[in-house]
Amino acid sequence: MTETFTVDDSVELAIVERSGFVESRHAGSAIVLGTNGEVLRALGDVTSPIFPRSAMKPFQAVAVMASGAALRGADAAIATASHSGTAAHIDLVRGLLSRAQVPETALACPAAWPNDSAARDTLVRLGASTAPIYMECSGKHAAMLVACQQNGWALEGYLDPSHPLQKRILDVLERFTGERPVASGVDGCGAPVHAISLTGLARGIARISTSKSNSPFAIYREAGFLAEAVRANGWVVAGPGHSDSIVIDRLGLFMKGGAEGIMVAAAENGTTVALKILDGNLRAAAAVALSLLADAGAIARTDVAELLPELGLTVTGGGLPVGEIRASYV
Repeated sequence: MTETFTVDDSVELAIVERSGFVESRHAGSAIVLGTNGEVLRALGDVTSPIFPRSAMKPFQAVAVMASGAALRGADAAIATASHSGTAAHIDLVRGLLSRAQVPETALACPAAWPNDSAARDTLVRLGASTAPIYMECSGKHAAMLVACQQNGWALEGYLDPSHPLQKRILDVLERFTGERPVASGVDGCGAPVHAISLTGLARGIARISTSKSNSPFAIYREAGFLAEAVRANGWVVAGPGHSDSIVIDRLGLFMKGGAEGIMVAAAENGTTVALKILDGNLRAAAAVALSLLADAGAIARTDVAELLPELGLTVTGGGLPVGEIRASYV
């Protein structure tokens, strides 16, 4: 078993305060890279391996796009999304599959209900059932299938690590992060996930987020198109009321959360944060990422202060505000 960092290797990143009493603390690690890739700040262990979980989706999307699946705009954004399953999200996923003439039955992600409660209620009223297309990773899977169709690769088994697509994804991950994964596993959606350090993750996200769609190099052109698509279509990346979408739409960041407390965020000038909350809870991750970017001067602290109340950080008692979740690192 490959060991990741421990409690002793972590620092306090956030607290939960109720009625003036610190009720909970979130420990973890975080790194901030500057505009030239230099380390501006390191909190806790940023060199031990972690699974990026859904923060790996940007690399998977770049690999798909660089494999001939020319995704642009919202189509590119859905490829890197952990979507909430609204009707608009599902239309994007079905559109990808339909244009590539790939049957919906080819999706190998698990069947699920939409995370969006309104979308879920609508399906229940219609007598529908769970399906892979409603799963939050179905956009990524649809994009993978489009790339397979484009290249004549087998649709069946597209999640196998030995499949040409998954080999391409691993190559892109290594190229952008500058690291070789020390371990590999199976993500919640069934796709391979590879263990890299927070430093490597931040480096890779910085390279994607600062890529230009007019780059002379094809892979960086595709990364540039992805970065543009994410910043222009924040609603696609998560959904109504979700931190990723709110932050992207309001602050123009390249932002992606991942299961088990992973968060990456990059400002337009290239300043990038990657963090992991050790207990796996994401509730404080966006607040910590935004605070670190503000500390680095990459975004205005006043903009962060205006946005935080929209991120579900208020602690309530009897239906009234009695505290907050906030960044607490030093």
